[in-house]
Amino acid sequence: MTNTTGGKSMRSILLIASILFMATAATATGSALSIQRSVFVETTQADGIALEPANTLSRGDRVVLVMQWDGGKPARPFTLASRVPETLSYQRSGDDRVEVSVDGGRRWGQLGELRQGQRAAQPDEVTNLRWRIGTNDSSGMRSFSAIVR
Repeated sequence: MTNTTGGKSMRSILLIASILFMATAATATGSALSIQRSVFVETTQADGIALEPANTLSRGDRVVLVMQWDGGKPARPFTLASRVPETLSYQRSGDDRVEVSVDGGRRWGQLGELRQGQRAAQPDEVTNLRWRIGTNDSSGMRSFSAIVR
């Protein structure tokens, strides 16, 4: 006899772990950055929508993935890049200047500019994201939202 509840719980734990350890890279000449990743799930509250740390995830959950680096303005420009886990369907970034790829990072551009054959690429086809971080950027983080497939 199989315990499906335990199976679902284990899949949720593995899903969260794979999202937390998704390929995120930052490159800056001559410096190393410490990047922390967090996953939050959207929940409906009486006064609106709230974000809570993701403990378990289910198909259809709306999540926000946050990548934070050491605070303060960077000494040099760098590129922050992230793969979108296959278990997620990309929705949007918290920064409109994000560049996306729908082919594993071979071609980059704004979502409205990229094509899949004869048609415009769709958000759920995004495979990779990257942000170019300048020395005047003091936010120390980038985020994107997705839906669990």
